[in-house]
Amino acid sequence: MVKRSKGIRNRTRHKLSRKFGERGLSPITRSLQKFQEGDKANIVIDPSIHKGQPHPRFHGLTGTIAGIQGKAYLVNIKDGNKLKTLIIRPEHLKKAKS
Repeated sequence: MVKRSKGIRNRTRHKLSRKFGERGLSPITRSLQKFQEGDKANIVIDPSIHKGQPHPRFHGLTGTIAGIQGKAYLVNIKDGNKLKTLIIRPEHLKKAKS
């Protein structure tokens, strides 16, 4: 019997796909955006950039920027009753409206 692979992008066919007009390279401004500590940011995974990608279960959540680690940001999110810190590059973050 063969065991099925359970990689990090397992079962993300629709979640990590892009619409027809959005396909191709992402704009460079997305990777150059800056955040300050305490800013709110939405986690929107860019499937064309694998580096610094959070786990797909966090796609669509909003978190608070807690600090900087290299080129990436530390983002605090609430997962149930637990506070988790994710290390995410700016390509996968968008500034929250408020």
